[in-house]
Amino acid sequence: MQLLKEDTCSMAKKIELLEATKGKLLGDRLDPCSIDDLHQLENQLERSLVKIRARKTQLFREQIERLKEECGMQPLQMRLLTKNHQDVIQPDMNEIMEADTQLFIWPPERTPKKL
Repeated sequence: MQLLKEDTCSMAKKIELLEATKGKLLGDRLDPCSIDDLHQLENQLERSLVKIRARKTQLFREQIERLKEECGMQPLQMRLLTKNHQDVIQPDMNEIMEADTQLFIWPPERTPKKL
């Protein structure tokens, strides 16, 4: 019976510690943290973010490979589809057509002549 009480007490302490850590990771319960604690927490979050981004990149690559297989696309086609938004093709200014609006503007002191 004593052993069960000790296990229960130990588990309760672990749960309390985990809840405090979870709160810190979520940005709550930071008031008692020192500068060193906050620095360690920041480093831990940055390491976690690197792992998350790596996993996300891996999933994107797997999805692209799956799409290649499903669609039977050639490598060039896939590169065109996966280009980032900075590579958007700009319209050629020579190809833009002018529209005739039949709008005439005269200086205020002059009246237009009848056509």
